[in-house]
Amino acid sequence: MDNSGNKKPCCECIKDFFTSAKFLIYMGHALSTWGDRMWNFAVAVFLVELYGNSLLLTAVYGLVVAGSVLLLGAIIGDWVDRNPRLKVAQTSLLVQNSCVIACGILLMVVFQFHEQLVKLYNGWVLTVCYILVITIANIANLASTAMSITIQRDWVVVVAGQDSNTLADMNATVRIIDQLTNILAPMLVGQIMAFGSHFIGCGFISGWNLCSMCLEYLLLWKVYQKTPALATKAGQKEQQQELKQLTEPRDLENNPSPEESSQPLMNETSVVTKSDPPKKPSCCYQVTEPLRTFRAGWVAYYNQNIFLAGMSLAFLYMTVLGFDCITTGYAYTQGLDGSVLSLLMGASAVAGICGTVAFTWVRKKCGLIRTGFISGTAQLSCLMLCVISVFVSGSPFNLSVSPFKDLFPHMIPKEADPSLSGAFASRNATAAPTEHVITPPSYMSVSLLFAGVIAARIGLWSFDLTVTQLIQENVIESERGVINGVQNSMNYLLDLLHFIMVILAPNPEAFGLLVIISVSFVAMGHTMYFVFAFKNLGARLFRCCSPEQKAEKTETADGPSPPTAV
Repeated sequence: MDNSGNKKPCCECIKDFFTSAKFLIYMGHALSTWGDRMWNFAVAVFLVELYGNSLLLTAVYGLVVAGSVLLLGAIIGDWVDRNPRLKVAQTSLLVQNSCVIACGILLMVVFQFHEQLVKLYNGWVLTVCYILVITIANIANLASTAMSITIQRDWVVVVAGQDSNTLADMNATVRIIDQLTNILAPMLVGQIMAFGSHFIGCGFISGWNLCSMCLEYLLLWKVYQKTPALATKAGQKEQQQELKQLTEPRDLENNPSPEESSQPLMNETSVVTKSDPPKKPSCCYQVTEPLRTFRAGWVAYYNQNIFLAGMSLAFLYMTVLGFDCITTGYAYTQGLDGSVLSLLMGASAVAGICGTVAFTWVRKKCGLIRTGFISGTAQLSCLMLCVISVFVSGSPFNLSVSPFKDLFPHMIPKEADPSLSGAFASRNATAAPTEHVITPPSYMSVSLLFAGVIAARIGLWSFDLTVTQLIQENVIESERGVINGVQNSMNYLLDLLHFIMVILAPNPEAFGLLVIISVSFVAMGHTMYFVFAFKNLGARLFRCCSPEQKAEKTETADGPSPPTAV
């Protein structure tokens, strides 16, 4: 029998892919992530530049953003669950991009008329501008959180259908897009600000978000049209079922069955009762509703069968072993210049992409839960290099030095060098002034440190994808928003703790202690995941070469949330 007629031509297959819902989601996510990465990079530089090369405004902005997501994560997730998918996505998109555009315009005004604003009302107008920038940027970040929850944690699951392999591939592709934009977007906006000005940079970001908002809006609508399942939510199904039950007594009044004829009074009473208008909730009830939503969200998160897996992911945020301002600032104090740091960040991104690719391969061979165990073991093993780096030649580790010996000089900033750019000044302020940088006797310590950090990214990103898919597959549809909102809150809570840890021990001599504490928290996180994995698989956890996919599909069904596949 000839099956050649059933095969589509190559051109038609390519056309189908580029018009599919999956590709449209990738395109929309790439546009959204590119704008987010440009803005997150630029806003920190702008705030440093505006406040005289001080990190005060940047620190306040970071604290406000983290605190807002920590407090409002569950409420945002509950809002995502209660409303139709398209409405949530469109509202989040419009609010986020509108706020970034407004922030960009406001910053353009501040940069253009900075000298006049300093003199106006003794600088109070400029202070109000700073408050507005931080407030509007925080609203944009909250809208971005809602957008991330609804697209990456809900829409992707629906578009993938019941196919676990498709879901894993989509998650990996989305994460690769994140990695690439995390490198390329800051490079682009950084070059624009370097060869142009901060004013031009603000204008470019505002223009980009305006164009991107229109394209993303269109892409969301196309995905929604191509995926009919997005039009129905579990919560809406329950409401429709309740409505149907209310109308059944009326429909059966003319032809009651023998079983129903014995309860005519109850049916009539229920109809009359339901037709009464609901009582308006009291003012006190409405005021306390966000608190009840917050509590209910955290209780629901605790009751999930993937609670330990989610907590294990959150514990990985309590670390200084990442390419943020803290690690790069420490590297600068150890004699590494900007060019070397940029190469290390590029290598880190490549390792992250390798981790996403490894995730899809290992998951197919060993199953999802085992992939998390293997990834966690790999990450923790690589981080042992960071612990060794604390005690080898070239390490400044010395607990006899007081961490507050340079606190007073840091609180009284000297006159900034006008030749420094905003980004370079930010790095100096994080680490130490230029004249305090001493070339270490050996680069062995810092080399081992970054070798461990970069190698651990493979296991880190693979583990992150594992927990993400576990949450996607094991949380019921009506609770995806609130559970992922609480997960974001947990991530931000541990991230805040790691910044507090750095504040308590800011000197390079104490960085080794921070490394040991960070690895300890990573170990605790992976221990919690091991408990979760062993609880579900038992001794089969160590049979890495036998996937047992059929058995794993039902082995997490003991919890309150039935899974689709593990």
